[in-house]
Amino acid sequence: MTAEATPALVEGTAADPAKSGPAAGRGPRTRTATVYPRYMVGKLAGAAVSLLAVLVTSFFLFRLIPGDPVKFMTGGRPVSAQQIAVYRREFGLDLPVWRQFTDYCGKALTGDLGTSYQFRAPVIDKITEALPNTLLLTGTAFVLYTALGVHLGTRSAWRHGGPGDRLNTGLALTLYSIPSFWLGLLLIIVLSVGVGPVPGLFPTGGMESGGKEGLAYVVDVAHHLVLPVVTLVAVEYGQTLLVTRSALLDEMGSDYLTTARAKGLRDDLVRRRHAVPNALLPTVTLVFVNLGRTVAGVILVETVFSWPGLGGLFYQALSVPDLPLVQGLFFVFAAAVIVMNTLADLLYPLLDPRVGR
Repeated sequence: MTAEATPALVEGTAADPAKSGPAAGRGPRTRTATVYPRYMVGKLAGAAVSLLAVLVTSFFLFRLIPGDPVKFMTGGRPVSAQQIAVYRREFGLDLPVWRQFTDYCGKALTGDLGTSYQFRAPVIDKITEALPNTLLLTGTAFVLYTALGVHLGTRSAWRHGGPGDRLNTGLALTLYSIPSFWLGLLLIIVLSVGVGPVPGLFPTGGMESGGKEGLAYVVDVAHHLVLPVVTLVAVEYGQTLLVTRSALLDEMGSDYLTTARAKGLRDDLVRRRHAVPNALLPTVTLVFVNLGRTVAGVILVETVFSWPGLGGLFYQALSVPDLPLVQGLFFVFAAAVIVMNTLADLLYPLLDPRVGR
C-alpha cells in the first residue's frame, strides 16, 4: 500500500457514518430496542395460544369423569323423567356437546365461568371467595421456602463437598421425594393428635376455631396455619435449593470470580455481589413457576388439613362432578402458571441481555 493511499483510506473511514461517529455507537442499542419488542410479542402470542388451549382442554377433559351431576342435585332421591329433564334444561346439559362448548367459550371470554351445580352460585364468586385463603396459605409457604432454598443452596454450593453441603442436599432430596399428603398426615398424627409423651399442639384442620375476633382471631388463624405451611415448606424448599446450588456451581470457576478475589475482595462479598446475581436466572424461572402455583394452591395439602381454599374447593367439585366449577378452577390454575411463566420470559432479557437476541 502506498503512502498516498493511506491518508485517503483513513479519511474515507472517518467520513463513513456507518463505521464511525455517534451512529456506530447507537447501532447495537438500536438493534436491542427493536429485538426486545419482537421477543415480547412472540411470548405474549404464545401465552394467548396456551390460554386458548387450556380453555378447550378444560371443557372436554372433565367430561370424561364418570358420574351424573343431575343425580347429585337430586340427592339420590327417586325423581321422574320430567324432573330430570327440567334439571338438564336449567343447566344446559340437554344441549349438544358442540353447543355447550361454544356457549362455554363465549361466556368464558367475558369472565363468566358458569354456575356451580352444587352451590347454585356463579363460579367466579366461589373462586373469589376461596382465593384469599389459598393465597394466605401458599403465599406464606412460598416466601419461606424460596428464602430458605436460595440461602441454603448458596451456602451449599460455596462450600460444596463439605459436611454442610452433604447434609443440606441429602435432607432436601429426602423431603422433596416425600408425598405432601403423607407428610401432612404424619404431622397431624404426631403434632395434632399426639403420640406418647408428645401432646397435641396444633389443630387437626380448618382455618379457624370460630367465635374469636381481633387479635385473638389472627392468633387463631396463625395457629391453624402452622402445620400446612410446615408441610409445604418441607416438601418444596428442596427444589429451590438444588436449582440454586447447581446454577452457582456452574459459576464457581468463572474468570470474573478469580479477578474479584485477586482484587482483595472478601469471600463473602465475592459470593453475594458477583457469583449469586449471575447464577439466579434458573432460580428466577423456578420462583415464577412456584408463584403461579401459589394461586393454584396445593390440592392435597388443603384437602388433608381441610383448608377452605381453591385446592379444597377443586377436590370437592371433582367428587360431584360439578363441571362448571371444575372447569373454572382448572382454567384459573393453568392461567396463573402461564401468566407467571410469561412474566419470567419477559424479565429474562432485562436480567441477561443475551437472552432473546
